[in-house]
Order: sequence, then structure tokens, then C-alpha cells
Amino acid sequence: MFVIGIAGGTGSGKTTVVKKIRKKLDCEQVSFLAQDSYYRDNSHLPVKERQKINFDHPDSIEFDLLTDHIRQLKSGVAIEQPTYSYLTCTRQEEVIPVEPRQVIIVEGILIYTHKPLVDLIDIKVFVDADADDRLSRVIQRDMNERGRTAEIVLERYEKTVKPMHLQFIEPSKRYADIIVPQGGMNEVAIDILLNTIEKKLG
Repeated sequence: MFVIGIAGGTGSGKTTVVKKIRKKLDCEQVSFLAQDSYYRDNSHLPVKERQKINFDHPDSIEFDLLTDHIRQLKSGVAIEQPTYSYLTCTRQEEVIPVEPRQVIIVEGILIYTHKPLVDLIDIKVFVDADADDRLSRVIQRDMNERGRTAEIVLERYEKTVKPMHLQFIEPSKRYADIIVPQGGMNEVAIDILLNTIEKKLG
């Protein structure tokens, strides 16, 4: 069993890369964990306070739980992945059963900022993309999926997304074994990554 990390800035194309990997591999061989599922529960805060949370700071993630879950999977123990709602900024009652399999993919913008988690990841991938492209994707996603206006998205980008990217995410690129430029559209880089995974699977 080995763990693949897929990191990169918000809107870089991480999810696209993960989808392409999962599409080409046997689903029975791969388990998937999303960093976003491990955002801390904020149900104790008023709604207005929840909307001010900096989701691009490492402190917003319950990394100890995520790290423990990966350790359990590597030990052959199934886990229950939490779920999180961006609309309410709270952890949901629903959990996702995750079985230990040959490959564990963990994806998220901040996964290389927590050293105990980095130490568990066997292949570290960083999906890179131009800032303008990432911003365009973030605007479309947050308006379509998270009910935010373009004005709110741009304000959040300037106040938290951009500075957090420069402070935490961009520096974490140094941990990467493989960098995928041009986001999820780089078929050559994705093919190289898939070949590496398939060799590991033997």
C-alpha cells in the first residue's frame, strides 16, 4: 500500500487530476481522502462568524484526524471520513466509509503544510497553474457551487486566498516529487504519474 498526495493552489486543477487518475485505475485498488472533508466543525459559531473563517490557513484543518485516518488505512483498518458543507460551514452527520486499498489518494491545498502528514505520503504531486487561471476557476466554482457572488469571491481572494497561497501553499511545492504544470490539462504529466503508480502496483 502506498499514499499519493495531490496538492496545489485553489483552482489549480487538483480535482481534475484526481478524476483522471481514478478513471484510469481500477476503483477496487484506490481509496480517496479529501482534505476539505476535515475542516474543523464551526457549528458553535454564529453564521456571520462562520463566513469570516479563513479556509486557506492550515489551522482550519483537523490535520491530526486526517493523519490518524491515513495511519489506520495503512494498517489495514477501515475509517469513516467526515463530510463538510461549504454552505453552512459545518461538519455534517453523514460519514463516508473508506476501505484500505493498494493506493490511497489524499488531495488538498494544504496537505504539505503538516509535517506528520507529509511523512506518510509516498508520492507527492503538486498541480501548478497560473494565478489568473486559478482565479477564473475559483470565481466560477464559488458562484455555481457555493452560492457566492463574484464580488464576495474577489474580496475573499484578495484578503485570504492569495496571501495564504503565497505564505503556505506555494512554499510547500518544495516537497513535491512530481510537479504538474498547466493544471489538470497536462496529459503528458498525468501519464507519467499514472505510469509511476502502475509500476508501484506491480
